[in-house]
Amino acid sequence: MKWYYLILGFLAVWRITHLFQAEDGPFDVIFRIRKSLGTSVAGKMMDCFNCLSIWIAMPFAYFIGSSWAERILLWLALSGAAILLERLTSRNDHPDKYKQYYKEE
Repeated sequence: MKWYYLILGFLAVWRITHLFQAEDGPFDVIFRIRKSLGTSVAGKMMDCFNCLSIWIAMPFAYFIGSSWAERILLWLALSGAAILLERLTSRNDHPDKYKQYYKEE
């Protein structure tokens, strides 16, 4: 495996996951898909970056890896890298749902 496939995989999984989870997409296509899924399992998954990154990373790992062991490790690594990139680029340090864990002064 070439190292740049790994870097491209990290960035692509993050980008696609971010698009599906946090953006409306061109002509609001992604927004309409999320809205149509509602509160179904797939709809709830579209609201969770971590959950969605697992499924987005799977086909990338399959095509980048050469053996099944490598594909499984890549699957987890690509998802983990996307989650790390999301945390690094996130503008909100303490989301409201975690507010209860932080003391307000």
